[in-house]
Amino acid sequence: MSVHELKPAPSTEALPTEARLQGSAALEQLRHWAQARPLDNALRHKRHGHWYAWRWIDALRDVERLADGLRQQGLDRQSRLALSGPFEPDLLLLALAARSLGAEVFSLDPELAPEALRQTLWRLQPSHAFVHSRRQVLAWVAAGEQGPAPRLLIAGQALPRLPAGARQPLLAFADLLGPSETPQRQLHWRHPATTEQLWSEEGTQWTAGLQVLLEHWLNSGHSLAFPETSASASRDRRDVAPSGLLLSPPRLQQLADEIESRLAPPGSWRRRLCEWAIAHPHRALPRLLKQRVRRLLGFARLQFIWQPAPSTAQPSTPAWIAEFKRNIA
Repeated sequence: MSVHELKPAPSTEALPTEARLQGSAALEQLRHWAQARPLDNALRHKRHGHWYAWRWIDALRDVERLADGLRQQGLDRQSRLALSGPFEPDLLLLALAARSLGAEVFSLDPELAPEALRQTLWRLQPSHAFVHSRRQVLAWVAAGEQGPAPRLLIAGQALPRLPAGARQPLLAFADLLGPSETPQRQLHWRHPATTEQLWSEEGTQWTAGLQVLLEHWLNSGHSLAFPETSASASRDRRDVAPSGLLLSPPRLQQLADEIESRLAPPGSWRRRLCEWAIAHPHRALPRLLKQRVRRLLGFARLQFIWQPAPSTAQPSTPAWIAEFKRNIA
């Protein structure tokens, strides 16, 4: 028997409201779109340099398969599922499957330091957990050796080789999902200019992000797309040219800083030209300059950027973003 097993189990701490996935009607909303638009794209994700798509009917079938797999792994209404990693289809569908079984679902920052992760697992004691990368798997296994660990750790990627003597039960996401149709590979990104396309380049470090994404995706019935990695987000965003961005305030500031770094230095003639283009949007030349900047940013079709209310553009926020910011919370 290990030392930590002799310690009294701490009381499970209540989670902040924004960290928990709320709502019991999500599966009914998913079923609605699977019936109304079964063959329309519901989710898109870039993997290994290629875009893949999940139709609404595919998403519903995967959630049902995942719910069956989770049930076989002991997940029920008394369970807690922790999610940690970038937002992408596997994570969203797993969250919906767990909620359909009545389990509590919450997000954890994937960049927690080892001691912070150990303390978080001790406080919250998830019964099950999903982590995206093999690096995260090793970190969670190490943390679990020094305190309470999930009864099951689900790995989004291939299982890594664990240290000798590791006791953490592991399961690959593909094994939990079981036999299913492979997502459709899209050789070319094609959609009508009028088609709405949501976009996220966040992860579970955005505490309320999972709730925001699922609400906007399932309430609107619009397709939701994700980049391959955070490093490729700018390039992948240009591929997609989304109509709506679902961003946390910190990520919006990062995007603002990225835009600022691409603009000419303040006071230069090129910077003054950009500012003139913003100030005179109805003239022909400014309109052309503005369209070029929007294409470079992946903003060619952008209609809104989600932000929690109340929110106003900060002085440091470039006008390219401030133009599209609006509160829809």
